[in-house]
Amino acid sequence: MRLVRILSASTVLAAAIGSAHAGGFSRGTADTDILYEEGNFNMRAGAIIVVPTQKFKTGPGGTTSGGVVGTDYLGTYAIPSAAIKLKVSDNLSCAGTFTSAYGANSVYDAPYGLTGKLSEDFTVTEFGATCAVFFDLGKGRLSILGGGFVEKFDYSLSALPTLPGLGSAPLSVDLNSTATGWRAGVGYEIPEIAFRTQLMYRSGTKHNADGTGSLAGVIPLTTTGRGSLPQSVELKVQSGIAPGWLAFGSVKWTDWSVNETLDLSMSGVPVIGTIDSLNQYYWRDGWTVTGGIGHAFNDNVSGLVSLQWDRGVATGYDFRTDKWLLATGVGIKDPLGGELRLGGAVSYLTSAEITAADSNEFGASVDSGWAGIVSASYSVKW
Repeated sequence: MRLVRILSASTVLAAAIGSAHAGGFSRGTADTDILYEEGNFNMRAGAIIVVPTQKFKTGPGGTTSGGVVGTDYLGTYAIPSAAIKLKVSDNLSCAGTFTSAYGANSVYDAPYGLTGKLSEDFTVTEFGATCAVFFDLGKGRLSILGGGFVEKFDYSLSALPTLPGLGSAPLSVDLNSTATGWRAGVGYEIPEIAFRTQLMYRSGTKHNADGTGSLAGVIPLTTTGRGSLPQSVELKVQSGIAPGWLAFGSVKWTDWSVNETLDLSMSGVPVIGTIDSLNQYYWRDGWTVTGGIGHAFNDNVSGLVSLQWDRGVATGYDFRTDKWLLATGVGIKDPLGGELRLGGAVSYLTSAEITAADSNEFGASVDSGWAGIVSASYSVKW
């Protein structure tokens, strides 16, 4: 029936676009929704591209000219996603998933802050496995989900700091680490009316990274870094509301208050010995609220529109303030049994200022900005 067909075309696409530019460092979410889909063997792969822009209004110390003032600091990024599901039995399905769970990318037109940053980038790639056990209950079925994941953390920094006795010298740092975590959830669905509700928990992780660096392009450094990534809980609900129409929504809490600082230590510096640097965040917890409508236009084409609000996590140390996101998308079934999903969104980034007196970049501010988002994925089943 039509409501069942727009079930995945609407909610999965909206969830993917919404997570691509949510609060904190959030990017992709593991595609565990594939566990609910019909088929003995399912595959889905896709990518989301985010093009954000936000310009400096003032630089550190409140400067209004020169340096980074008037320049955009946000870099474009892509979020790959893939999932494979195997129906083991009528009551058990398992899936392997891949995505870029977290990340950040900044590029500065002039040295920024005490460390003289020129560019800073990190990505967290997640490889996961999740199973769902189903039980008939009333008019529908209950599901218990659980699994684990491995995170691969990669970080790079390019800077031009001014060091005592050494003057300005190019600095580069590369770090990497791995960490493990787990997820668990419970859901209930009534397929005949496309009703589903799910509560999913994802554990937090801690990374103790090590790597290499160089100073002035010739002096090797030994580098280490420490930081935490958050746990989260998400409640998702959807239901058919009329023939061919579906309403959906979600509320997600993310424990971003664990992200206080990213501590970097670089040893082997002549004269000085060790450089200790930290990125200051001291974030508060994040809340993301999404609502939308999906509609089946015919047996092969469905569409959606959704609106999302993300409460900013910044507390005066950086620019991660509130965001609004309006998304739309379409799902198209082909004669071969596959489905192409295309989506687009625009995100509004509110203005922000660093007001914490002990911040390394006190006085810097940015105007409101925008992000354009495009998404494409293709799925098949047997």
